[in-house]
Amino acid sequence: MAEIDIFHCEVRPRTGTSGARASRREGWVPGVIYGGGGDPVAIQLNHHEVQMAHQAGRLRARLAKIDVKGEKGQQPVITRDVQVHPVHGRPVHVDLMRVDDKTRIDVEIPVRFINEEDSPGLKKGGVLNVVRHTIDVFAPATAIPEVFEVDVTGLDVGDSIHASSLKLPDGVKLVTADRDFTVATIAAPSALRSADEEEADAAAAAEAAEGEEGEAAEGEAEDGDKKD
Repeated sequence: MAEIDIFHCEVRPRTGTSGARASRREGWVPGVIYGGGGDPVAIQLNHHEVQMAHQAGRLRARLAKIDVKGEKGQQPVITRDVQVHPVHGRPVHVDLMRVDDKTRIDVEIPVRFINEEDSPGLKKGGVLNVVRHTIDVFAPATAIPEVFEVDVTGLDVGDSIHASSLKLPDGVKLVTADRDFTVATIAAPSALRSADEEEADAAAAAEAAEGEEGEAAEGEAEDGDKKD
C-alpha cells in the first residue's frame, strides 16, 4: 500500500486573502477543508510537510490524513486543488476534501509502462507512442490506485494497447466506459516510416504520371478525329 501523508495543521485564526497572507508570512500553507457533511474550515498546514509531498508528486488526488491541533484523531482527506506560486513553484494554497470508505470520486491515474526490453517492436527500433498518460476513473476515495502498470512484453510494431487491457482494482471503474479507447501503440521506426512514405510518394507520382499520359493520349486522339 502507498505511503499515506499526514499533514499537521491548525485552524486559521483569520480567513480571506489577508488571513492567507498572514499564514504564509508565519511559515504556513493556507488551505480549506470541506465536504463529508461538515462545514468548510479554513486551515493552515505545515509548510515543510506540504512542500515535501509536492516535490514527491504526492500532493494530488490521493488519500492523506490531517492532524488538526486540538482535535482528536486524524481525518482522512484527499487533495482536490493545489495553487502554486508562478515563479518558485511552491504550493501557496491547498484545498482538501473529507472522505470515508463510501466516498467515490473522479480522479486521473497515471500510466506506467513496464518490460519495454521484452517488446520485439521496441527492440527493432519501434517507438512507444503514448496516447494517454493518465486514465480517468471513478474510485473509492480510500482506495485510489497509485498507478496503472501496462506490460508491453511481446508487443510488436503495429500493436496497440487498449483500455480493456487495464487491470482495474475492485470498485474502480473507467469514466469513459462506452468505448475501448487506445492507451498506447508501438509505432514503426522513423527510418522505416520514411521509407514507407517515400514508396507511397513514388507510387502516387507514378499513378499521377500515368494519368497525365492517358489524358495526353486521349487529347491527341481527339485532335486526330477533328482533323479527319
